[in-house]
Formats: sequence, C-alpha cells, structure tokens
Amino acid sequence: MTTRSTAATARPSTKGRAVRTRTLLPGTDGIGTVRRSVLPGGLRVVTETLPTVRSATFGIWAAVGSRDETPVLNGATHYLEHLLFKGTQRRSALDISASIDAVGGEMNAFTAKEYTCYYARVLDTDLPLAIDVVCDMLTGSLIRQEDIDAERGVVLEEIAMTEDDPGDQVHDLFSTAMLGDTPLGRPVLGTVETVNALTRDQVARFYRKHYDPTRLVVAAAGNIDHASVVRQVRRAFDRAGALRDPDARPRQPRDGARTLSAAGRVEVLDRRTEQAHVVLGMPGLSRTDERRWALGVLNTALGGGMSSRLFQEVREKRGLAYSVYSYTSSFADCGLFGVYAGCQPARVPDVLKICRDELNAVAEQGLTDEELRRAIGQLSGSTVLGLEDTGALMNRIGKSELCWGDQLSVDDLLAKIAAVTPDEVRSVARDVLGLRPSLAVIGPLKQKQTARLHEAVS
Repeated sequence: MTTRSTAATARPSTKGRAVRTRTLLPGTDGIGTVRRSVLPGGLRVVTETLPTVRSATFGIWAAVGSRDETPVLNGATHYLEHLLFKGTQRRSALDISASIDAVGGEMNAFTAKEYTCYYARVLDTDLPLAIDVVCDMLTGSLIRQEDIDAERGVVLEEIAMTEDDPGDQVHDLFSTAMLGDTPLGRPVLGTVETVNALTRDQVARFYRKHYDPTRLVVAAAGNIDHASVVRQVRRAFDRAGALRDPDARPRQPRDGARTLSAAGRVEVLDRRTEQAHVVLGMPGLSRTDERRWALGVLNTALGGGMSSRLFQEVREKRGLAYSVYSYTSSFADCGLFGVYAGCQPARVPDVLKICRDELNAVAEQGLTDEELRRAIGQLSGSTVLGLEDTGALMNRIGKSELCWGDQLSVDDLLAKIAAVTPDEVRSVARDVLGLRPSLAVIGPLKQKQTARLHEAVS
C-alpha cells in the first residue's frame, strides 16, 4: 500500500501551468551553464551543463535530516533512506537496482543532519532511465511492513559497524559533547533502542510530512539538456500525483542563530581499543556566516594537510600520532570546529597539550604570511580538483540550492578564498579558537588518565 493519498477528490492540475526558468550562471560557450526551473507545485530543478563529458549525475535532495527528528524518531530519516530502495508500485527492489546496474551506472544515497540525497550516475544516453527510477523511488515508495522488518536488521548492522570504528564514532560523541541531547547532537543513524522501536506508521508519517515537492531540490550535472530534464522530471512527478498544489512555492532554506555553550564538557567512552581516539573542539560558524571563508583558510593551515601545523607538530616532529587533522561542520544556525587525533592511550595528554598550545598560539598571533599563502593555494586547488566529476558538480549545485537558495561559480568561490586577509584570519581565530574547548575520547583509559582529561579543557 502506498503512503501517498489515493482519495478520489479532484486535484488542481499542473498541466499548462508555466515553469519559471532562470539562468543562474551563464558559463562559457554553454559549458558550466547553471539553470534553475521552478515547477508548479514548488519543485525546483537545477542543472549544470557540461557537453564535453559523456556522463550525467541525477539527484534529488530532501530538506530533512536527523535534526528534524524527535527523540522517539531518532534514526527515522536514515531508516527511510534505506526503505525508498525497497520498492514502488512500478518497481521491486530488484528492479530498482538491476535497472541501473544493467547500464553500468551507480546508485546510492546519504543522510546528514539537515538533508538527504538520492542519486544515480550514468552515461548521458541513460539519463532518462536514471530520472525515471530516482523520481519513482521518491514519489512512490510502498513502505511495506515486511520491508520495515527486513531492513531493521540492515540498519542495526550499520550502527554496529560504526561502533566497531571508534575513529568514526568519536565524531558522534563530540557532537553529543557540544550539542547535548538535541536533534543536532544525536547520531544520524539513531541508536539500537530507537531503531528497534520505530514502527511502520511512524516512518510512513515521516515520509508524507517531509517528502513534499516544496521541500525537494532536483539536481543534474553532465552532458544534459536543461529543458529535457525539466520535462522528464515534471512527467514523473505528475504521473505520481506528487505535484498536488500547483500554487505551492519552494520552502526557504533553514535559518536562525543558535549559540553553543558547551565549554569544558568532556565525554569519555571506555573501549578496549589499541588506540585512543580524541576530538578536541569548540563552537564554529554557521554556513551563512561570512567569516566562513577565513575559517576555511584557517582550518586548512591548522590541520588540512601534511604541511599543516598540527600534522607537523604532532606527527612529523614528535611521532605521537599517525592521523591528526582539523575540520569544520557548519549547520544553518551554528557550527563546530574540531581537531582529531588517534594515538596510544598513554600519549593522549601529550597530544592534547600540543593541540591546545597550537590552537592558543594561532588564536593569539594568527598565521604567518607563508602559512596563509600556502593555505589559500591548497584550499583553492582542492576546491577545483574536487569538482572534476559530474557527481561532485551535482552535489555542489543541489546542496547550494537547498541550503543557500543561490549558486556561486567556481571563479566566485576561488575569489572568496583568495580575498581572505591576515586580519580576517586573526579575527576568526580569536573568535573560534579562543573559546574554551570541549573533548570527546574513545579508548582504554585508566581512571587517572580520565581524570586528567579535564585539564585539557580547563
């Protein structure tokens, strides 16, 4: 039984209604041209045309993530991601996977804290198939009880797999330390308890509430024609009766201004591992904060590569860890800045002291001219190199539309990075790195070692 309404009441037709289309980025000779169309019913379609390649990636982004869940529903977004692959009125689970496999394509999905994405990458000639399959999944999932029961075990195995990887799990623990028992602080996968308790009715209601066309963005990149993609998407959604309200408008991107106050919090998980895994960090910036460009340069210089300060001080000079890096996580209303290291349990105090010393030094003095130059070059290069396939381009335009409601060209991105000044880096370093940190640790720490962890955040 489908979860969408099958009532016999007449729906306003979208046929004949105008599609609003704009060119957002003109590109050069048609290459890199980004266009957006808004269908009657509020569904947005953004595309980037690259006639010089032979592939295309098609994706649908939903403005729903784990932060939209109540405590009882923790894990429902990710559970639902699995279930949309289990069959529709037109296709079985095998039909869905076999149709893409048969043309040598790849198909997958991912769930984050603020969005979910389903995508398929195929040859350009097979794009109509990818559009039909992915749209069918998003609009016609059956959410059957037998699929709920079967997939529960798969999701529980995924949770177990994460728990077997402390280098991955420690980031969830850090989110809990910083954000507490809030939707952003809870794990995207949910817990064994919440996943076991989820019912078919709960997941089906969640599907109906959040997979509305006004909350979706369709994105496609590669050797494609924008008008053709729009026609095929509109046909697929019309066939499913998904564009129910022709006068609906797209939802606005999330916004807000949340202040984190988790200073000095320590979360420790005692595990019999060979290494201790630590994340030391503090509140970062929201994804709309204009200082994010300076923070990106700062993050690259601190822990973004083999020449970064943390890598040089912790690994190269002292040999205290194999893996050490820094990272940022940005949400609509807040953000996180973290430093990760994996080391022998006995070395945790030394590693934490070095990391604190380097963070404090940069907060007080900023970066050297050489560090700034190198970080800008590294960030610029990695940004461009990371956009060398149609999947990455689809991700960029889809996420940009969903999260910002706008598009920046690659040249604009590079200009933003290149324009970062030493004063801006010093300012954001004081604002972020000058805050009292919190700490998450997973490993076989003795009681005396655990007690000393609080010194690292004092």
